[in-house]
Order: sequence, then structure tokens, then C-alpha cells
Amino acid sequence: MSDRVPMTKGGLLRLKEELKRLKSIERPKIVKEISEALAHGDLSENAEYHAAKEKQSHVEGRIQQVEHWIASAEVIDVARLAGDRVVFGATVTLEDGESGDQVRYRIVGEIEADLKQGKISVTSPIARALIGRSEGDEVTVRTPGGPKEYEIQAVEFVEEELSVESE
Repeated sequence: MSDRVPMTKGGLLRLKEELKRLKSIERPKIVKEISEALAHGDLSENAEYHAAKEKQSHVEGRIQQVEHWIASAEVIDVARLAGDRVVFGATVTLEDGESGDQVRYRIVGEIEADLKQGKISVTSPIARALIGRSEGDEVTVRTPGGPKEYEIQAVEFVEEELSVESE
């Protein structure tokens, strides 16, 4: 069983930026908060100290989690993919069979998924229904409100714009 975590280049870059921010900004800020709280004396009734220690615990946990994801990353270079079949990294334009509305989703790893940005997890019901299908295919997706019909209008392989500064 593989413990690799599939993700796009953009997803890996965002994780690296988050790790950099956590280590270079958040961690020193919390150390300062703890030092200031310690200066107030009696720790048993020092709410600032306990709040800062709690915050420190959360940040350190997040650092470990992000480091694990980065170490486990299997980066899929979307720019090297081609074809008309839906696979990880594809950007798919769908037409709702009922309303005729069009939606556009990019299939990404679980860590990167963000529906507001049109990024859906490869493990989501809609992505599972789309994987392996081609332009022109009709797919049925099981939703909480019942089955929903879509037609695949386009399958594209475009690397997202990386607007984060590189290291």
C-alpha cells in the first residue's frame, strides 16, 4: 500500500509556503507571547500563558502535518498530461443535464481540494464518476439530493498559475 499523497505542483508550492510562514512567522510570534506571559509571574492563574501554550501546540502539530504531506507528496505534472480522458489534474467542464448550466472543476488531491476555487478531491463522488471518462460522455453522480446527470463538455490539462513567490 502506497503512502504517497498525490498533488499538483501548485498544491506542493502552497504547502511549502504555509510551512515557511508557520516556522518563520507564527512560531517566533508564539515564543514572544509565551515570554511576555512568563514575565507576568504566577503561571497557575496566567490565562495568556495557557492560551499561548495551546496556540503553540496547534502550530507545532500543523508544522508536523505539513512536513509529512510534503515528504509524502507525489507531484503530478499536469502540463505533461494530454488526451481526452479525465485523470488526476484534469480540468473538466460539465453541463448539467437538467438546467444546462456549466460548471468547471479541477481534479486535485484531497489536501488541495477547495470547492470555492473549483478544485475537487480525486476521492469525491463527482471526481470518481468522471475518472476515465471522455469528452461527450454522460455521467451520473450520486448526490444527497439524488442522482444528477452531467455531460462532459471539455477535458483540459492546464497547470494553474502559480502566483506565490518561489524560494
